Amino acid sequence: VIIGGGLIGLESAEALVNIGLRVTIVELMEHIAPTLLDKDIAMLVENHLKEKGVNLLTSTRVTRILTKNGIVSGVDVGKEIPADIVITAVGVRPNVDLAVKAGLEIGETGAIKVNEYLQTSDKYIYAGGDCVENVDLITGKKVFVPLGSIANKHGRVIGNNITGSKDRFPGVLNTTIFKVFDFTVARTGLTEKRARELGYNAYSVATPGPDRAHYYPGAKYIRLKVIVDRDTGKILGAQGAGLGVIDKRIDVLITAIHAGFTIDQISNLDLAYAPPYSAALDVVITAANTARNKRDGLVEGITVSEAKEKLEKEDVVILDVRAENEFKQKRIESDKVIHIPILELRDRINEIPRDKEIIIICQLGLRSYIASRILKGNGFKNVKIIDGGFAFWFD
Repeated sequence: VIIGGGLIGLESAEALVNIGLRVTIVELMEHIAPTLLDKDIAMLVENHLKEKGVNLLTSTRVTRILTKNGIVSGVDVGKEIPADIVITAVGVRPNVDLAVKAGLEIGETGAIKVNEYLQTSDKYIYAGGDCVENVDLITGKKVFVPLGSIANKHGRVIGNNITGSKDRFPGVLNTTIFKVFDFTVARTGLTEKRARELGYNAYSVATPGPDRAHYYPGAKYIRLKVIVDRDTGKILGAQGAGLGVIDKRIDVLITAIHAGFTIDQISNLDLAYAPPYSAALDVVITAANTARNKRDGLVEGITVSEAKEKLEKEDVVILDVRAENEFKQKRIESDKVIHIPILELRDRINEIPRDKEIIIICQLGLRSYIASRILKGNGFKNVKIIDGGFAFWFD
């Protein structure tokens, strides 16, 4: 049993499964990696973990580690979960004992307070790495982000400054990348949930796509989520997960955040293209264009979670516009579903009720967008699409 579904817990789970152990992750929050990922991306990772045989218990609190004859026997979560090994992976705290003894000021995060030159409250003492605070480049707030990449940058700044330079460390975006079995998962900036908590007028797009031309051997699909500030058009954060190449997409978006690019500028970036490396319109470009479409009122999207809630509680219609063979392979089992392939939509449009909310789904999102434009062009008022389509839909 692993207590905690963060980075250490997830990496421990993979290592233990790979040597033949049965693993259960117990996470207190609603989903794994709760401070790093939004629910829709976390669900993709959770589904992959389950495919690899990991048992997940979310929204679950461990109240006791159980023992028998002085040996660990399991955990208590309201019921007993037997275990031969229990690993606690519930996060880290900065070790500031030496700083406290030296009389240095400790910041609001519990880490050592430093200025942009990485000087502590004693200007002759510098501090860096996993024991200090950083500045969040988006919010300006102090954050604790213990990562080796940041620590190495601190080392250069401190080394320069103690030898006479005036080097500054501006801050961080809490960029994180990690491996979960065959998945790469990466994120930067704010989650959509956190952006809204902080008062940003935030919206998001969920964009699946191939990591190279779809016809090229070895192409693998990735899912990218981008969070946008509606007031400025700038990127607040991004998350990605999938079997394909994620890191270069996140790195492009990190650079765009640092540069202050808007979604309009990102949509026209001259990114490297050849079929072995990217689609003609990379998923980053597609995400930016989708965000522009939402901003400009061309389409209204909802998440898979929102669609499932509406399907359960409201009188809505789910319009599936995929081809017949796709519909037979996987479908939403509900009498609220109408299946009309996109190529037949104009001829069969009268089969769709005009007095209900229409929620459109396809495999990736493009056909849903086209269907939405067709319906609105024919006078339908209450039309939405499911962001990311079936690429983000898991039961």
